[in-house]
Amino acid sequence: MPRPESEPDPQAAERKPASLLQVASAVFWSFFGVRKGRNMLQDMESIKPLHVVIVGLVAGLVFVLTLVAIVTLIMRTAGPSG
Repeated sequence: MPRPESEPDPQAAERKPASLLQVASAVFWSFFGVRKGRNMLQDMESIKPLHVVIVGLVAGLVFVLTLVAIVTLIMRTAGPSG
């Protein structure tokens, strides 16, 4: 007996992939550990995990490089102590 073809999910056709701004926003708020449940559920439907990983790594790298630049600037302007 052949299997009946599954019907396409009507909501799947309406879902749009998340934009870069949406992914960046989700990653930004997750850095602080703050995210509304409704937005989180919407993100889970539209954001691909690979996009979150990539944007998270880039955001983390930018954060670390910013801290290094600030410390370097402070150390140069402070001059030698003694």
